[in-house]
Amino acid sequence: MRLRRAALLTTLLAGLVTGAAVPPAITGEPPPGYEPLKQRGVVRGGSGPVAAAEVTLFQAGDRPGAGARPLARTRSDAHGRFTLRYRAPDRPDAVLYLTADAAPDGRRHARDGRWVPPVRLVAMIGTRQPTGGVVLNERTTVAAGFSMAQFTRHGEVAGRRPGLQNAAAVAHNLADIGDGSVADVLAAPPNGDRTSTLRTVNTLADILSGCTAGETCQSLFDLARHPGAPPPRETFQAVADIARLPGRRAAELFALAEGRDAYVPRLTQAPDAWTIALRYVGNGHELDGPGNVAFDAQGTAWIINNYTFRADPRLPACGSRILSRLTPTGHAVPGAPYRGGGLYGAGFGVTIDPGGRVWAANFGFQGTGCPLDAHRLYRSVSEFTGEGRPLSPPGGWRFGDIVQPQGTASDREGNIWIANCGGRSVTRVPDGDARRARNIAPGGDRLIKPFGVTVDTRGRAWVTGNGSDSVMQLSPNGRPLRSITGGGIKRPMGAASDSLGNVWVANSGAVVAPCEGTTPAMVAEAIESIVTRHVDASVTLIRPDGTTPDEPFVNDGLFLPWGIAVDGDDTVWVANFGGHRLANLCGARESACPPGLRTGDPISPADTGYSSDGLDRNTAVQVDPSGNVWLANNWRTVPLQTNPGGREMVVFIGLAAPVRTPLLGPPRPL
Repeated sequence: MRLRRAALLTTLLAGLVTGAAVPPAITGEPPPGYEPLKQRGVVRGGSGPVAAAEVTLFQAGDRPGAGARPLARTRSDAHGRFTLRYRAPDRPDAVLYLTADAAPDGRRHARDGRWVPPVRLVAMIGTRQPTGGVVLNERTTVAAGFSMAQFTRHGEVAGRRPGLQNAAAVAHNLADIGDGSVADVLAAPPNGDRTSTLRTVNTLADILSGCTAGETCQSLFDLARHPGAPPPRETFQAVADIARLPGRRAAELFALAEGRDAYVPRLTQAPDAWTIALRYVGNGHELDGPGNVAFDAQGTAWIINNYTFRADPRLPACGSRILSRLTPTGHAVPGAPYRGGGLYGAGFGVTIDPGGRVWAANFGFQGTGCPLDAHRLYRSVSEFTGEGRPLSPPGGWRFGDIVQPQGTASDREGNIWIANCGGRSVTRVPDGDARRARNIAPGGDRLIKPFGVTVDTRGRAWVTGNGSDSVMQLSPNGRPLRSITGGGIKRPMGAASDSLGNVWVANSGAVVAPCEGTTPAMVAEAIESIVTRHVDASVTLIRPDGTTPDEPFVNDGLFLPWGIAVDGDDTVWVANFGGHRLANLCGARESACPPGLRTGDPISPADTGYSSDGLDRNTAVQVDPSGNVWLANNWRTVPLQTNPGGREMVVFIGLAAPVRTPLLGPPRPL
């Protein structure tokens, strides 16, 4: 009998990962012979333990709109301590989280016909049971609210995999639920005291502590309220609402932290927006000039690099031979980075096809003094399996007259589109069969320095002509259809399509795409003279029929726009090579924008965008399945060095509507 019970307990503990049954209720005795799991913890506020809080263990809903399921419930004692007993979920990927509801002022507020307390502290457990106790405090609530911002409605968490699971894991990059302290990722370089993110998290926690103390709840809820929506009724939902619209009433929210110092260090002045941006570096010695990123079906990030990592930036910048792959939490995937397949000096082109194969365009970046001749290496594309095994030969795939390739995209049929920046042409790889690749050259001056490429809802490809101030539209089989000019298209770089059939173009206004030159010095010559000036920076909307508004969209959040992306709500995100800022514009689906905004209006602060001292000069922006916005720190902002490559991916947590990945043309909501 003892052996039988021990085997049963082992099975139940494994159930957190491998599955076990969920009880029909959260109260009462477990079935005979069943030993429940146990979770201990403590509820703390900025001023000390929170007694008599109603503590609930929830299983998050598995789709939008599905209610979270309570697994166990109890109350904290006079010291804030609690113990819960529960049966493990039957799904190995079930996301668990703890809430602690309290009413420090003795009052309760109406919600859905019942009375609830205004303070809800949260700790995201995720898919694995903690080995020890759990602390719920204001800092863990900020971590949960931002990471789960796109999955939280009415104080409950629900969403689809893998976005929900990945978001829960990201919460542990911000706060350590074991003791309520700052998580290691946030506390250490390249984060920590090198950026303001740690101070931002602590200041937000101090803002919540005023409500936990029973003093500022109503002010917090009023300030966190979205236009046209009811105010949040408790602190966790307030944090999620702030995270989704962080530029709203930022200074007034900051004032709520005055006189509070439970969480230090903290900000000394109000930010332009309450964004949380983390720097990710993988294994710490691989990213150098990251150019772009693509996400696979699991939400892992595949990143191409311009240069070989050098700890000393004064050494020659030779072309990168690796393909980086990071987990959704920014760590190197075991076995990554990957090599081979002709990979060398990739630039802006990386995509993942419907079969999960990864394609990287070898632009041939390298500096002087490198052992290889880049001119023999800029005519190829590399192909890898979803496990990182190269499928292309040592010299890469060279069919289809590839020359200095930049933007690369896959459509839903598995066709690969490559913009030949040095060749006035586009290479189409039908069905991902590189040996059948075909070169498409519209002829004349209709497409000069093709740089970015995207695919619309009809399978048509749109290619930006950086040197021709145009965008070329191609039929699904590659036939040139029309060349679009006007609408403010000037030195266009990236392009992105939305679910309504529109195409959005980032107009640098002045940056000449690096096509003829591949060395850092040549690239610098094209950009350094104008990087400190706003020059006709804008975004152009191209409708499905090829027409454009008379004027492009402009605001001071745009500063040398480069990469561009569209999220699951069809709002538009722009990476800026200058200004240390991320811009967010209302898209063509105005119902998804804050009330009163129209297509092209800035959602981010119009004068600064979402600024961050974690950003350098950014080439690419993409949205992952958790709603995190990733930017490539491609080029350092220090004076020119032999190796100027940036070293980080910068990730804004919970800021955008999640998308299904891999991205095969227009975004699809998760």
